[in-house]
Amino acid sequence: MSTTQTGPNLRERTYIMVKPDGVDRGLAGEILSRFEKRGFKLIASKLARPSRATLEQHYEDLRERSFFPGLINYMLSGPVFCMAFEGLDAVKTGRAMLGATNPLASAPGTIRGDFALATGRNICHGSDTVANAEKEIALWFPEGTLDYSLSQASMIYE
Repeated sequence: MSTTQTGPNLRERTYIMVKPDGVDRGLAGEILSRFEKRGFKLIASKLARPSRATLEQHYEDLRERSFFPGLINYMLSGPVFCMAFEGLDAVKTGRAMLGATNPLASAPGTIRGDFALATGRNICHGSDTVANAEKEIALWFPEGTLDYSLSQASMIYE
């Protein structure tokens, strides 16, 4: 018997983090609201002041890049707002909602297209794969996430 999923994954999870520039500019609520309005279920959230070790673990795939030290120092400059969402194709849709990493290449209507101006200060992070989403959720929410049902789920999903 195959375990390959053929239908939509309504329980796919993603990690979204509002970076220090977004928190400082008061955009955490707007970003949370956009995901909820899209139909995603918030399963965990918190305002955090991450340690250098946590940030280095989160961005470990960028460790060899020249901008890594500056990225870590920037991410230490203020609090971040951490969120985990669940929903249909949450990773792919979340990335589309955020827009391109370079805000100048982001379409109006995306979070970065509407609010960000520079790649190094691009408002938020979003998981790029399902595997990375699970790793990031485990890193940022070691206490776990909530499992509950949305009353409007039958109105959102077929």
